[in-house]
Amino acid sequence: MKRIPDAVSSPHLQPTPWVREVGATLSLAVPLMLNLLAYMAIITTDIVMMGWLGPEALAAGSLAGHFYTFFDVFAMGVLGAVAPVLSHHLGARRFRRIRGTVRQGLWAAALVAVPCGVMIWHTEAILVALGQEPHLAASGQAYVRAMVAGLVPGLWLFVLSEFLAAHMRPRAILTVTAFGIALNALANYALMFGNFGFPRLELVGAGISSALVSTVMCASLLGFVLIDRRLRRYRLLGRFWRADWAALSEILRVGMPIAVAEIAEMGIFLAAGLLIGTMGTEPLAAHAIAAQCLALIFMLPGGMSQAAAVRVGRAAGAGDLAAAARAGWFALVTVAIASLLPAAVLWFHGEAIVVLFLDASRPENLATIEIAVSLLAVATAFQIVDAVQVVAMGALRGLKDTRGPMLITITGYWGVGLPAAALLGIYWEGGAEAVWIALAMALAVVAALLTLRFRYRSART
Repeated sequence: MKRIPDAVSSPHLQPTPWVREVGATLSLAVPLMLNLLAYMAIITTDIVMMGWLGPEALAAGSLAGHFYTFFDVFAMGVLGAVAPVLSHHLGARRFRRIRGTVRQGLWAAALVAVPCGVMIWHTEAILVALGQEPHLAASGQAYVRAMVAGLVPGLWLFVLSEFLAAHMRPRAILTVTAFGIALNALANYALMFGNFGFPRLELVGAGISSALVSTVMCASLLGFVLIDRRLRRYRLLGRFWRADWAALSEILRVGMPIAVAEIAEMGIFLAAGLLIGTMGTEPLAAHAIAAQCLALIFMLPGGMSQAAAVRVGRAAGAGDLAAAARAGWFALVTVAIASLLPAAVLWFHGEAIVVLFLDASRPENLATIEIAVSLLAVATAFQIVDAVQVVAMGALRGLKDTRGPMLITITGYWGVGLPAAALLGIYWEGGAEAVWIALAMALAVVAALLTLRFRYRSART
């Protein structure tokens, strides 16, 4: 009888490198996307519950919360080097370097938290100097001062998340974050409103709740990596006091440009908001609604960007240059195609989205709704190029290329975007839509340059 070839061993039925890349990238990217959405749910819970306290508490909490986020994003940008560095070590099978890199990542988190914490501690003075209402600044300072206690645990949580992502183990991160959503809501309910026998602390209670949740989530994830059968071999806390200056230097060298690029992107949106604020209340409210919609959509390419950094980094560390290029291009093409769906939703259902935020039956809201719908139409192109640029950035981080992308983002956002926004929106009186068109132009320039740079670097490497 003629032997039938084994389906598994037959070379014709083995998955191609592209098929393997599809499975590996998506299995990493999807949980990371869900984790970012879960993190957004925690922030949204805080905002909603602040609204229950009243408009003044919401204004103070949001103002100080954005100030806190500015420094938190900077710190996480520095620590964003941990995943690509670990991915290179894993790809090259330098397993002995893993513990030292994670340890120095935790050290770097504590170091960068010091200046950030000092700035956050003096929130009131800084906000008043920037022209904000003194009573709002004072209330907001009490809120973020309570949050400072969770700054280091929150950054350590981020380092541990980078460690798990580099090992292609993102589900534990998602589980811990989902638990954090429930714990945050429960702690807010108890401490903000004085339930379950706790005193009513309002915004201070929200700050204590945030610090508590960050600490518990950090301890939970640390417990997982210490007892997991495959991860406990690293003994991450072993010789924690021992310095590894080379590893610390590499994290700071790769991470500082990431932090600057993150702040440059945050800054251009803040500047756009300030420009639109000079046009009146309705355009500013419309800008806030459209920006919140984009922030939610951004979680999806954000997860793909993290996955691209890990997949490209592991391939580059292994010296498989074709695989590094393949991982980056698959992530880029996938996110560009996937972005067409939210783009269609924004284009065809913009008004239905906006009325979720504002009551269309109230005449005073009609002008804001009209502007917000027009901004979401601009966002149709906006979010596609935004998705491409963030994934290209992640792919370049996988190659540990961060200085060039930093210069590209600064030039694109501040050299192209801000002048164009001021020219089109203010000087030519194009309104909020013109400012958003300028931002879309800046993002398109950044996306194109970062994609070309990845093409050059992946081929050259």
